[in-house]
Amino acid sequence: MEAFLVSTGIVALGEMGDKTQLLALLLAAKFRRPIPIILGILVATLVNHACAGLVGDWIARALGPDVLRWVIGVSFLLMAGWMLIPDKIDDDTEGGSQRFGVFGTTVIAFFLAEMGDKTQIATVALAARYTDLLAVVAGTTFGMMLANVPAVLLGDVVARKVKMQLVHAVAAAIFAVLGVLTLFNVGRLF
Repeated sequence: MEAFLVSTGIVALGEMGDKTQLLALLLAAKFRRPIPIILGILVATLVNHACAGLVGDWIARALGPDVLRWVIGVSFLLMAGWMLIPDKIDDDTEGGSQRFGVFGTTVIAFFLAEMGDKTQIATVALAARYTDLLAVVAGTTFGMMLANVPAVLLGDVVARKVKMQLVHAVAAAIFAVLGVLTLFNVGRLF
Protein backbone atom coordinates (compact mmCIF):
# COMPACT_ATOMS: atom_id res chain seq x y z
CA MET A 1 0.00 0.00 0.00
CA GLU A 2 2.92 2.35 0.74
CA ALA A 3 4.25 1.98 -2.81
CA PHE A 4 0.83 2.87 -4.26
CA LEU A 5 0.24 5.86 -1.99
CA VAL A 6 3.74 7.33 -2.34
CA SER A 7 3.67 6.82 -6.12
CA THR A 8 0.24 8.43 -6.39
CA GLY A 9 1.18 11.43 -4.28
CA ILE A 10 4.52 12.10 -5.92
CA VAL A 11 3.19 11.88 -9.47
CA ALA A 12 0.01 13.85 -8.74
CA LEU A 13 2.05 16.68 -7.25
CA GLY A 14 4.80 16.40 -9.85
CA GLU A 15 2.29 16.55 -12.69
CA MET A 16 0.85 19.89 -11.58
CA GLY A 17 2.03 22.44 -14.13
CA ASP A 18 3.93 19.74 -16.05
CA LYS A 19 3.97 19.81 -19.86
CA THR A 20 1.60 16.85 -20.04
CA GLN A 21 -0.92 18.66 -17.84
CA LEU A 22 -0.57 21.68 -20.11
CA LEU A 23 -1.09 19.31 -23.04
CA ALA A 24 -4.31 18.06 -21.39
CA LEU A 25 -5.51 21.66 -21.17
CA LEU A 26 -4.68 22.24 -24.83
CA LEU A 27 -6.40 19.06 -25.99
CA ALA A 28 -9.49 19.90 -23.91
CA ALA A 29 -9.64 23.40 -25.39
CA LYS A 30 -9.04 22.15 -28.93
CA PHE A 31 -11.37 19.14 -29.05
CA ARG A 32 -13.92 19.83 -26.27
CA ARG A 33 -14.54 16.08 -25.91
CA PRO A 34 -13.41 15.14 -22.39
CA ILE A 35 -14.20 11.39 -22.35
CA PRO A 36 -11.94 10.34 -25.28
CA ILE A 37 -9.22 12.68 -23.99
CA ILE A 38 -9.36 11.17 -20.48
CA LEU A 39 -9.35 7.62 -21.88
CA GLY A 40 -6.42 8.51 -24.15
CA ILE A 41 -4.48 9.87 -21.18
CA LEU A 42 -5.20 6.68 -19.23
CA VAL A 43 -4.04 4.35 -22.02
CA ALA A 44 -0.90 6.37 -22.80
CA THR A 45 0.02 6.62 -19.11
CA LEU A 46 -0.53 2.91 -18.43
CA VAL A 47 1.69 1.87 -21.35
CA ASN A 48 4.37 4.49 -20.66
CA HIS A 49 4.54 3.92 -16.91
CA ALA A 50 4.44 0.13 -17.25
CA CYS A 51 7.52 0.35 -19.49
CA ALA A 52 9.18 2.79 -17.07
CA GLY A 53 8.30 0.51 -14.15
CA LEU A 54 9.88 -2.47 -15.89
CA VAL A 55 13.06 -0.44 -16.42
CA GLY A 56 13.09 0.50 -12.74
CA ASP A 57 12.51 -3.10 -11.71
CA TRP A 58 15.35 -4.24 -13.99
CA ILE A 59 17.66 -1.61 -12.48
CA ALA A 60 16.78 -2.83 -8.98
CA ARG A 61 17.67 -6.42 -9.93
CA ALA A 62 20.84 -5.50 -11.84
CA LEU A 63 22.41 -3.40 -9.08
CA GLY A 64 23.30 -4.58 -5.61
CA PRO A 65 21.35 -3.13 -2.69
CA ASP A 66 24.14 -0.73 -1.64
CA VAL A 67 24.68 0.71 -5.13
CA LEU A 68 20.93 0.81 -5.71
CA ARG A 69 20.39 2.78 -2.49
CA TRP A 70 22.83 5.46 -3.66
CA VAL A 71 21.43 5.57 -7.21
CA ILE A 72 17.86 5.91 -5.95
CA GLY A 73 18.76 8.40 -3.21
CA VAL A 74 20.65 10.65 -5.63
CA SER A 75 17.88 10.24 -8.24
CA PHE A 76 15.27 11.43 -5.75
CA LEU A 77 17.44 14.43 -4.83
CA LEU A 78 17.90 15.28 -8.52
CA MET A 79 14.14 14.96 -9.02
CA ALA A 80 13.62 17.39 -6.13
CA GLY A 81 15.70 19.97 -7.98
CA TRP A 82 14.02 19.22 -11.30
CA MET A 83 10.58 19.75 -9.76
CA LEU A 84 11.47 23.38 -9.15
CA ILE A 85 11.97 24.01 -12.89
CA PRO A 86 8.67 24.89 -14.60
CA ASP A 87 7.69 23.00 -17.75
CA LYS A 88 6.56 24.38 -21.07
CA ILE A 89 4.92 22.40 -23.84
CA ASP A 90 7.30 21.33 -26.57
CA ASP A 91 6.25 22.47 -30.04
CA ASP A 92 6.25 18.90 -31.33
CA THR A 93 3.66 17.68 -28.80
CA GLU A 94 1.31 20.65 -28.99
CA GLY A 95 -2.12 19.57 -30.15
CA GLY A 96 -1.13 16.52 -32.20
CA SER A 97 -2.78 15.50 -35.45
CA GLN A 98 -6.52 15.05 -35.91
CA ARG A 99 -6.22 12.24 -38.42
CA PHE A 100 -6.12 9.76 -35.50
CA GLY A 101 -9.26 11.16 -33.88
CA VAL A 102 -9.47 12.67 -30.41
CA PHE A 103 -8.61 9.42 -28.59
CA GLY A 104 -5.73 8.44 -30.90
CA THR A 105 -4.29 11.94 -30.94
CA THR A 106 -4.38 12.03 -27.14
CA VAL A 107 -2.71 8.61 -26.79
CA ILE A 108 0.08 9.50 -29.22
CA ALA A 109 0.63 13.04 -27.90
CA PHE A 110 0.63 11.94 -24.24
CA PHE A 111 2.85 8.94 -24.80
CA LEU A 112 5.43 11.05 -26.64
CA ALA A 113 5.19 13.97 -24.21
CA GLU A 114 5.74 11.62 -21.29
CA MET A 115 9.00 10.24 -22.75
CA GLY A 116 11.82 11.46 -20.50
CA ASP A 117 9.36 13.54 -18.48
CA LYS A 118 9.62 14.03 -14.72
CA THR A 119 6.81 11.61 -13.98
CA GLN A 120 8.30 8.90 -16.21
CA ILE A 121 11.70 9.26 -14.52
CA ALA A 122 9.94 9.25 -11.14
CA THR A 123 8.20 6.00 -12.13
CA VAL A 124 11.56 4.41 -12.95
CA ALA A 125 12.98 5.51 -9.56
CA LEU A 126 9.89 4.43 -7.63
CA ALA A 127 9.85 1.01 -9.32
CA ALA A 128 13.52 0.59 -8.41
CA ARG A 129 12.78 1.68 -4.83
CA TYR A 130 9.71 -0.47 -4.16
CA THR A 131 9.40 -4.18 -4.87
CA ASP A 132 5.70 -4.02 -5.79
CA LEU A 133 5.84 -3.04 -9.48
CA LEU A 134 2.07 -3.26 -9.95
CA ALA A 135 1.43 -0.91 -7.02
CA VAL A 136 3.96 1.61 -8.37
CA VAL A 137 2.52 1.61 -11.90
CA ALA A 138 -1.05 1.76 -10.55
CA GLY A 139 -0.06 4.60 -8.21
CA THR A 140 1.78 6.65 -10.82
CA THR A 141 -1.06 6.16 -13.29
CA PHE A 142 -3.64 7.15 -10.67
CA GLY A 143 -1.53 10.20 -9.80
CA MET A 144 -1.45 11.22 -13.48
CA MET A 145 -5.22 10.85 -13.68
CA LEU A 146 -5.73 12.84 -10.47
CA ALA A 147 -3.77 15.72 -11.96
CA ASN A 148 -4.99 15.54 -15.56
CA VAL A 149 -8.70 14.72 -15.34
CA PRO A 150 -9.49 18.02 -13.58
CA ALA A 151 -7.31 19.79 -16.14
CA VAL A 152 -9.40 18.28 -18.93
CA LEU A 153 -12.73 18.95 -17.19
CA LEU A 154 -12.04 22.39 -15.77
CA GLY A 155 -9.53 23.70 -18.26
CA ASP A 156 -7.60 26.82 -17.48
CA VAL A 157 -9.85 27.79 -14.53
CA VAL A 158 -7.77 25.43 -12.36
CA ALA A 159 -4.48 26.75 -13.73
CA ARG A 160 -5.40 30.31 -12.71
CA LYS A 161 -6.44 29.35 -9.16
CA VAL A 162 -3.60 27.01 -8.09
CA LYS A 163 -0.12 28.40 -7.48
CA MET A 164 2.15 26.01 -9.36
CA GLN A 165 5.24 27.21 -7.53
CA LEU A 166 3.79 26.00 -4.22
CA VAL A 167 2.77 22.64 -5.67
CA HIS A 168 6.23 22.16 -7.21
CA ALA A 169 7.90 23.15 -3.92
CA VAL A 170 5.86 20.55 -2.00
CA ALA A 171 6.69 17.86 -4.57
CA ALA A 172 10.38 18.84 -4.45
CA ALA A 173 10.35 18.59 -0.64
CA ILE A 174 8.81 15.10 -0.81
CA PHE A 175 11.46 13.95 -3.29
CA ALA A 176 14.22 15.49 -1.14
CA VAL A 177 12.96 13.73 2.00
CA LEU A 178 12.72 10.41 0.14
CA GLY A 179 16.23 10.92 -1.23
CA VAL A 180 17.76 11.65 2.17
CA LEU A 181 15.89 8.78 3.84
CA THR A 182 17.06 6.43 1.09
CA LEU A 183 20.69 7.58 1.30
CA PHE A 184 20.72 7.12 5.07
CA ASN A 185 18.87 3.81 4.76
CA VAL A 186 16.11 4.98 7.11
CA GLY A 187 12.92 2.98 7.34
CA ARG A 188 11.83 0.00 5.35
CA LEU A 189 13.58 0.76 2.05
CA PHE A 190 14.28 -2.64 0.50
